[in-house]
Amino acid sequence: MPHDHAHDPDHAHAVLPSEPALRVKALETLLTEKGLVDPAALDEIIDSYQDKIGPKNGAKVIARAWTDPAFKAALLADGTAAVSEMGFYGRQGEHVTVVENTPEVHNMVVCTLCSCYPWPLLGIPPAWYKSDAYRARAVREPRAVLAEFGVTLLPTQKVRVWDSTAEMRYLVLPMRPEGTEGMSAAELAPLVSRDAMVGTGIARGPKP
Repeated sequence: MPHDHAHDPDHAHAVLPSEPALRVKALETLLTEKGLVDPAALDEIIDSYQDKIGPKNGAKVIARAWTDPAFKAALLADGTAAVSEMGFYGRQGEHVTVVENTPEVHNMVVCTLCSCYPWPLLGIPPAWYKSDAYRARAVREPRAVLAEFGVTLLPTQKVRVWDSTAEMRYLVLPMRPEGTEGMSAAELAPLVSRDAMVGTGIARGPKP
């Protein structure tokens, strides 16, 4: 079920600058000065998640769910086990719950406390996901936020907002686009964007 965070003023992020980019730089500088982080190793990790992995792993999961009913059932029943079976696991990827978009319900994900996010599936969280504005407005006015991302829902379609935590990270299973019948999982994966798996977008239709 969707749940809310109670904001903790003693949370580690509270002592860092409010701007996400500044917070990251402050942490990097502090850890480097203390000799706890090798900048070259850090750059390699960032490159891996941002450029090599990105949302490609998550897209493979979604495409398989669209084409394999048994896998889809397993994914919705136990997301962690299902994505681990595909080899996608590790730090920031524990405790994954998958929620399915339908014609009746549209799901979107936020972390109201900080920026909990399934890195092994989606790569590094974008700046907007970590911003104070998104974290606050996604809960208060989700339809307005979705509209700003270009997602317009029917009045009859409900919006369900899921609050990610370190104990539970959410992945949205978007609806399969029309006109993709007969396409393979490999052909479908490029239609799945990061935003669609956060719920701030929808899967792209096939090119004419």
